[in-house]
Amino acid sequence: MNDSQNTRKSSRRQTGGADEQPTPLEILRQARAQLAELIGMDAETVPFFEQTEDGWTLEIEVLELARIPDTMSLMASYQVDLDPQGQLTGYRRVRRYERGRSDAHRPGGR
Repeated sequence: MNDSQNTRKSSRRQTGGADEQPTPLEILRQARAQLAELIGMDAETVPFFEQTEDGWTLEIEVLELARIPDTMSLMASYQVDLDPQGQLTGYRRVRRYERGRSDAHRPGGR
C-alpha cells in the first residue's frame, strides 16, 4: 500500500467515510459533546441509548444546578436524537429532579 492509499484510508477512518458507520461508542461521545455545546452543561450519565430506524436516541442526564449537599443538586434528563452518522437532529428536556430523589421514571420515557 502506498502513502496516498494510507492517507485516504486514515482520513476515511477519522472522518467516518461514506462507507463506514460510526461505532456506538463514537455515537455516544458525539451525542454528549454536541448536547454539552448546545446547552452549556456537561453530560453526566447516559441511562438510555438505542439505535432506531432513523438513527439513534439517547437520554442524557446533566447537572443543571449544583447545591450542597450534592443530593439536593438539580439534574435534568434530555432526550437526544441523532442521524445514523451521529449528527444531532433534535433534543428536548424531558424532566428535572433533585439528584437524591428517586421516582418511577423509566429511562427513555418508554
